[in-house]
Amino acid sequence: MALTTAADRIDRIRRIQQWVTTHQTEIERAMYDDFRKPPAEVMLGELMALNAEIRHTIKHLKRWMKPQRVPTPLSLIGTTSRVLHEPKGNVLIIAPWNYPFVLSIRPLVSALAAGNVVIIKPSELTPHTAGLISRMIAELFPTNEVTVFEGDASVSTALLKLPFNHIFFTGSPAVGRVVMAAAANHLASVTLELGGKSPAIVDESADLQQAAGQLAWGKYLNNGQTCIAPDYLLVHESVRAPLVEALRHTLAGMYSPDGKPVDASDSYARIVNGNHFRRVKALFDDALAKGATVALGGEMNEADNFIAPTLLEAVTDDMRVMQDEIFGPILPILTYRTLDEALHTINHREKPLALYIHSRNRQHTQYIIDRTSAGDTVVNDTLLQFGNVELPFGGVNNSGLGKSNGFYSFQEFSNQRGIMKRQFGTLRPIYPPYTSRVQKAIAFLIRHF
Repeated sequence: MALTTAADRIDRIRRIQQWVTTHQTEIERAMYDDFRKPPAEVMLGELMALNAEIRHTIKHLKRWMKPQRVPTPLSLIGTTSRVLHEPKGNVLIIAPWNYPFVLSIRPLVSALAAGNVVIIKPSELTPHTAGLISRMIAELFPTNEVTVFEGDASVSTALLKLPFNHIFFTGSPAVGRVVMAAAANHLASVTLELGGKSPAIVDESADLQQAAGQLAWGKYLNNGQTCIAPDYLLVHESVRAPLVEALRHTLAGMYSPDGKPVDASDSYARIVNGNHFRRVKALFDDALAKGATVALGGEMNEADNFIAPTLLEAVTDDMRVMQDEIFGPILPILTYRTLDEALHTINHREKPLALYIHSRNRQHTQYIIDRTSAGDTVVNDTLLQFGNVELPFGGVNNSGLGKSNGFYSFQEFSNQRGIMKRQFGTLRPIYPPYTSRVQKAIAFLIRHF
């Protein structure tokens, strides 16, 4: 693959594009069968971002692949320098279950754009989608270019023992540490798209109706199983009550517009399986046992892996719901009096994958940005950062390592190789022996170049 041209790589990406277009109904069905993901959410959360990435990559790949000239310092006069993006080589993509198609195929597009060969390990928790991905790749590529290994965690463990050149993993910080340790055995580079507790701040100047719609959509899309979903709210105490009321009204309009219960809605996904249902329920039960109150929701049905959109108040730091990433449809609401109090709540935790700010006060917004660190930040909306191929997407420290989206993904899967060529001249005047004259020449270079 190292000698592939831009045309070769674009051809491979177009094959993916055409297959996805032709088989959209099957893709939607697979994810509905896995965890009742609504077809509209498949289009919105999976296919829209994938198609944007494909179009952007096809449009710009020839330019990305061209060697990039860089300036030459006067001390190296007579040379020229450029940066070549060459394939890293053998790539492993370990994909998650929450967005099982886009988070398998989107990094594949970037890996192929960079000229690599790829193994994909889809999640066993979404078997219908994993099987569809396996079939798709078998139809599109020979096994020495791209192949899929299905199976449980033991398959991932076996793959991680192999000497890959790069590993792209999406999942939890805990498993990310395991992947990084395995990669270290071969000194392989890694991209870790992780998660954590992404906060959303709502200050006293925010448009509460707008914020409620954005927060409800961002949190309960995919039943809260989104790595960049708001994980908890920090609301100025003066607007807590009207925001909760706005959220209650908004959620009724989204999932009970006809007055029927939420579990009858065809717009609301389910928890992926019984284990994750019990995990989320345990967070909820622990919070109630320690004094949290339910402002909305709380209904659950284990037989259907159903948890209603839930708002929790009177939440404290000793509750597991404020310690673990929730990854489900429970939204804790905390209040604050000053921005510094809110920032303390954020900054004594690990750096989040996303930070959301809802404010019409520019000074407040900048104050928050200047005093926090996050993978990405969105002001007056949620989730949109994943959809902009011009923005780097990814975490920082505990929430991830490396960036994706557009050119950032191409870079991530490429070795940025420096190439220098001597055109004329020589540095012979500073070669040994280091006579006084040579030392003066070196001193001159240090002072002036």
